Amino acid sequence: MERRFSTILKFITMTLFTLFIGCETDQIIFQGPYFVRFTNQSLTIKESASDPIKIEVHLAGPAMSQDVTINYKVTGNARAGIDYTIVSDVNKVTIKKGEYFGYITVQLINNANNILRSQNLVFTLLTITPSSLQVGLGPSQIGDEFTLTIQDDCILSGTYSGVQNVFDIPIEDIKITSTDCENYSLSNWNINVFSPPYEYPLDFIDNGDNTLTIPEQEIDTKLKGKGIVDPLTKKITLTIILEDFDDEELTITLTPN
Repeated sequence: MERRFSTILKFITMTLFTLFIGCETDQIIFQGPYFVRFTNQSLTIKESASDPIKIEVHLAGPAMSQDVTINYKVTGNARAGIDYTIVSDVNKVTIKKGEYFGYITVQLINNANNILRSQNLVFTLLTITPSSLQVGLGPSQIGDEFTLTIQDDCILSGTYSGVQNVFDIPIEDIKITSTDCENYSLSNWNINVFSPPYEYPLDFIDNGDNTLTIPEQEIDTKLKGKGIVDPLTKKITLTIILEDFDDEELTITLTPN
């Protein structure tokens, strides 16, 4: 009986050992050639983004003693000159000699019309100089494609600078957001009003006729008000009534960036 148990134990031990060896994966050793690829595969961003978008291409290998030039193509349903412009070299990205990174720079065009959908740009790396390098990793050219998705935004959404008086130093990076293009949220209306300058949000409604309504709400103080929108410049003027301060009115002007 004891001998039979020993035989069974040995069998189980050998089986587990065989399974363990079978589960090990062979090490993948990079054998070249060195290559270039997009650092990331995709990005989604709203059309109201004012800063240029830098799409990074990097060299996986030693820095070169000459410029690396990669040709690329652009496809997708986003429209050049309407939804975006490429402000770097069109159809070519360069990694300078001695460096590891190059950039395709895209400027989005905010053509918001309160229709919420999205467009995309697909960048595909094609050929490279010097020819000792390869586009993408391996036979399947991993990393040779990048997709930029441009989300439509509401007309009043975006980043603004704000002042109370024309001679004030503007408060920067004030954001307006919306999910339905009717109800909006302002990230900060405390523009040289209270000290310290805490950021106070504000909700308002677009009435659809270049006028705005600030419904009664309480953000440390009760307030309400109204506003107007310049249809040409998209500049917003808000009149806020501070109910807890004897209905004192203050006016702030928001200029889109």
